[in-house]
Amino acid sequence: MRRFLTLPDPKDIPVSDLLHKMLEALVDRPEFVTIQTRQDFDFLPFCVQVHPDDTGKVIGKQGRNATSLRIVLSAIGRKHHQRSAIEVIET
Repeated sequence: MRRFLTLPDPKDIPVSDLLHKMLEALVDRPEFVTIQTRQDFDFLPFCVQVHPDDTGKVIGKQGRNATSLRIVLSAIGRKHHQRSAIEVIET
């Protein structure tokens, strides 16, 4: 007998929480992950800051991890008719 998990509606999960969980899975020090955002009319920029040792893991080889994160956010944004961007801030 299979058990199915009932997941919450994706509209109820804020995009920043999803991004935070994905970033925590990528880095070695998840306690240093911070995301700042401000919402304009149709644009939602995310400023991501991680531990300096984990910056390369967020960006990935040839920017593949950052590109993947941008693809996921743009897909969610299209559903909500909102553009988004990720900026990795180095400290």
